[in-house]
This record gives sequence, structure tokens and C-alpha cells, in this order.
Amino acid sequence: MSKSFESGQPAVPRFGRLDAGLDQVEASVGRAQDYLFSQQHPDGYWCGELEADSTLESDYIMVHTLLGTGDERKMKRAVAEILRKQNEDGGWSIYAGGPSNISASVKAYFAFKLMAWLPDHPVMVKARQWILSNGGVVQCNTFTKIYLCFFGQYEYDAVPAIPPELVLFPKWCYFNIYEISSWSRAILVPLSIAYAKKPFKKLAPEYGIDELFVGGKTNAKLHLRWDRENKLGWRNFFLVVDRLFHWAERVHIRPLRKMAIRRAEKWILERLEMSDGLGAIYPAMLNAILALRCLGYSIDDPQTIRAMDEFEKLSIEDEGIPDFLEPTFRMQPCMSPVWDTAYAVYALGQSGVPRTDPRLLKAADWMLSKEVRHKGDWAVKVRNAAPGGWYFEFNNEFYPDTDDSAQVLLALNKVDNHARERYQYDVCQRAIAWIFAMQCKNGGWASFDKDNTKMVFENIPFADHNAMLDPPTVDITGRILEMLATYGYTQKDRRVEKAIRFIYNEQEPDGSWFGRWGVNYLYGTFLVLRGLEAIGVWNHEPQIQQAAEWIRMVQNADGGWGESCASYDDPVTRGVGPSTPSQTAWAILGLLSAGDTRSDSVAKGVRWLIERQGPDGSWDESMGEGALRQSVVTGTGFPRVFYLAYHLYRNYFPLLALTDYRRAMERA
Repeated sequence: MSKSFESGQPAVPRFGRLDAGLDQVEASVGRAQDYLFSQQHPDGYWCGELEADSTLESDYIMVHTLLGTGDERKMKRAVAEILRKQNEDGGWSIYAGGPSNISASVKAYFAFKLMAWLPDHPVMVKARQWILSNGGVVQCNTFTKIYLCFFGQYEYDAVPAIPPELVLFPKWCYFNIYEISSWSRAILVPLSIAYAKKPFKKLAPEYGIDELFVGGKTNAKLHLRWDRENKLGWRNFFLVVDRLFHWAERVHIRPLRKMAIRRAEKWILERLEMSDGLGAIYPAMLNAILALRCLGYSIDDPQTIRAMDEFEKLSIEDEGIPDFLEPTFRMQPCMSPVWDTAYAVYALGQSGVPRTDPRLLKAADWMLSKEVRHKGDWAVKVRNAAPGGWYFEFNNEFYPDTDDSAQVLLALNKVDNHARERYQYDVCQRAIAWIFAMQCKNGGWASFDKDNTKMVFENIPFADHNAMLDPPTVDITGRILEMLATYGYTQKDRRVEKAIRFIYNEQEPDGSWFGRWGVNYLYGTFLVLRGLEAIGVWNHEPQIQQAAEWIRMVQNADGGWGESCASYDDPVTRGVGPSTPSQTAWAILGLLSAGDTRSDSVAKGVRWLIERQGPDGSWDESMGEGALRQSVVTGTGFPRVFYLAYHLYRNYFPLLALTDYRRAMERA
């Protein structure tokens, strides 16, 4: 017998037959609509929580300790949140249910030390044992090591150099900051200033983490290791360049340093305008605060105040969690109002909410107010295109992305905004033109940049965050095909034809597609199938049917679908994981797009969703018991490094799946 996702108890079948009757589907859709509308903000938008791992709270404690700022109450509550996420083995993972991660674990341990926890505390003993058994501090990633350098817990000479001179490389140069991903750019430019200025806060010995170095810090080999198997490879080449940078630092051969720092400062200040902090993402915002302080901006300088205020807006406080002693404080990696609003409006419109419903009109007006009208970093490579499209957050004018833009266009198509009909038409046409201008050479679309594909840069020593580039992906390309079809484009358009070829070339041997921005192959496959169906590809094509068969093959025994973030590390586990509402919805949507409307797989999936819907119309997508419950991660920030749990995914995707199933049954 299957078990319910939220409780772990045997699910009680409500239906005597395999198919869910349309009356049950209709009732479930109605409850889901009501719940989703109940989450709408009075201003018209939706914005669900974005939940991440414990590194955000650890970094929060570190940065406020470094700057001598922060609220002691919040920092103590952040400790409670970190403690809540500790694994049984003593370490901390980067997604719920995942294996412990060395960087997350070292950060958590250090945060506890900064908050005066003693090393003989059972929590610390357990954490230290896991960290030492997995190589200690030297196994951490570059960003963790640099943050430790600020406190004298690692050596600046041993971390990869991030010289601010990088901003001086001209745009025509093979390597310049616009050849790396937009998020890496926003993270690295301010961090390069911190690297150059080398801030240092002396800690009393009892606050240090020397005990986390295997064999002791004095005996540890802190420098990055050479690639002995491929001695003439790119990794060793960049390590040689890195050592040259460090040598120049030691002997003070830095003729362009002042110019570089001024250029980097100007770059940051420009991008703090019309944005909710630099890049409107947590790591860039944190690094921008550090950079401003390193540059001499005082705590009460308007630029510093604004940067810190925007950073603090990412916080969420819980006054108390049942069965847990302390209230908690947590940070979000960013906010997702444009994304959530676009998907909520699209799902509600698809489900039959009238196109002139005042709530949808209000949401449409809000989305229209967020149209990008200024050129951002994308314009370095796309010089002749007018600005258009949308970003992800409340304000992030320099960084619109094609994925949000396509989804907003799909949402606006569900609303009849008669009062602004001509204006909305013009906005949509500008956005479509901008999206076409962002199409990559191979026919696909990336998120923020065009042809950001120089794979050699992934060998740069500081690129171990696994997100140096922003290549085109099939999940975004599939969504854009669906949008283009909605606005009248067909396969006769050469740009569409090129996109379809790109998608076919990226298909895995088992029929699935990799999902860059959602976990993982279920996400990529459903979006591709949806896009191909919309643009008119015959669903009996072998590529389509192979993908549908893969979805059916990985269905869980309980009738749902699930996939863990582990599939990014081991593709053999693709499509494997406990059933979740969002991923079950993706699978159903994929099968329906492939023409499968009557199989047992679809019927079981629909029943799984209906049986697990709560009385208020919502779905639960968490694991664990009591205070230890965490959201299951189905969203991706950086594969293998950083993941996201979108709290509204569990609601608008099931609504969309049930709606499309109802429509398919009505047509049958």
C-alpha cells in the first residue's frame, strides 16, 4: 500500500476505480484555485518563500561578526536554524535528505564557534568528527576558504587569487568578466575588492577552528593540488597563472591595482541602482557589503545602509516551531515574485478563471510594471537589441532573464486587459524581440546571457562553485517554444526550427532531458515535451514517445514521481526519489503533452495528487518530523552546489496538471 507524502501513513484510496472521476478532479481544481488566490498579495503579486541550506545562516553570522554589526537575537535564532538542519552523521547537507557537505559543515561549525559554542559540546564533537573524516577544511570550496581568510583561519596566499584587475580586461578579449555567468560576475567583482584589500578580524584562539585541519593547521597542505595525470592540461595552466598572481601580490607588483579597484567600485555602484542589492541574490549582496566596507564606506553611509537593508529583507523569522525550544531565523537566497506571479496567473488562467477576473488583472498590471526598460549586462553581447523582458525578483533591472520573460508572456496571454490592451501588446512584442535576440548560436536559450559557453573557464581555480558559465539549456528552450507557439509562431520560422534541433541533439539515450533549473530530468523532460507539443511537433515522433516511456518507467509504486538532487551527481539515479507534488505534476504534464491521456500511469498520478491535497487546497512537500521538517528541494540554483525549495511549486504545478488532465478527459 502506498504512503502519503506528508505523513508517512498508508494512503486511504477515495475512489473505487483507477481513474479519478472528473467531479473529483473538478473539486480538487477548485480548492487549489481558492488556496492560490488566498496567497496573493494585496498589490497583485505572489511571492512564496525560497528555502535554501544552512550556509546562508552561517554566512549571516560570519559577515555580521566580521563587521561588528548584527542583531544578537537574530544571530542566536540563526544558530537554532542551523542546528535544526544537522544530519545524523554530524555534518550538514546542501539539500534536505542529502549527504553531508564539507563546505556547509565547516561553515556551520565556525558559525557556532563565533557564537561562543565550546568544542566539547556534543553537537560540535559530532560535527568535528565528520569534518575531519572527510578531509577537513582544506577540502572546502574557494568562497568558504576566502571567508575564513577574513578571520585568519586560512591563508590568503593559499586561496585562488581573484584580482580586481579582471574588470580591466577589454570586452573584445577572449577572457573578460562578460564571458562568465551573470551571477558569477556579480559575486566575483565585489569579492575581488575584498581579496585585494584583505580584511582581517583577529579572533581569540577559542573562536578559531584549527581543530578542523587534519593533522593540525601547521601541517596542512593549504594550496590547491596540481593535476598529475594531465600535467599539460588547463587546470595546471590556470594554477601557474594563479601562482604568478600571488607572487605579484607578495612583491607588490600591481601597477593597475588602483585603477582596477576604481573600475570595480564603479561597476558595483552602477548595478546597485534599480536593483534590490547587487544582482538581487544573497552571495552578491553579501560580497557587495564587504566590498563597500573595504573601500572605506562607513556603516552609516547611504550606500552601505541601503545594501545592508536589502540584505536583511531576505530574512524570515519564526517565533516558534512546535517541539523545538527556540524560535529560528533564516535567510532566503533571493525573492521570486515575478516568477511566482507569472506561474500563478498562468495556472489559474489555464484552470478556467475568467480572463477578466479582477485578481488576474491586478496581477497583470503588476507584471507589466516590472518590464525592463534599461540595458543591462546582456547588452554587451547583444548590442543592437532594445531592452525588454522581465527579471526574477522585485527589482533587478540589469539582469532580466529569458526564462522569466517567457513565463510572464505565457501569463499575460491568459488575461484580457482591455484598459491597457495596446500597451500590453507593445510590451509583449518588445519582450519577444528581446528573447529572439538572446537566442544562442546552437539554437537554444540560456538564462541571462548569449553564447556564454567557453568551457575552458571552468578550470579556473576559483570556479569550483560549478556555475562559471550560463550555457543554453533545454528547459528554458522548451518554455520559450511554448510561449512562441502561444503568440502564433510555428515550425516554419527558422529560429524555431533551430531550437527544435538543439533540443533533439540534447536528448539523453534513455529519452529524458537534463533539467538545469529544476530537479532534474523530470523537470527538463516535461518542459521539452510541453514546448514541442505547443509548437506542433507530432507526438508520435520517436523522440517524444521515448521520453514518455522514460517518464512511465520511473514512476513510483505509490503512483507519484520524484527525483533527488543526487541525480546531478549520479545520472544513474535520474527520476529516482520519493514522490512529490511538484514533480508528480511535471510527469503528468509531460505525459499529457506526449499524447498519453488514458494510461494507468497518468490515472495513478492524478489520483496521487488528489488524495494528498490538503483540506485548504494546498499540497505539502516536506520531509522529516516535527521541528526537523524540511522542504524537499525541487528547484536548482547551481547543480551540485546550491539548491532551492520553491514553496509555491507544490501548489501551482499540481493545479496546472489537474487542469490539463481535466481538459484532456473532456476532449476524449
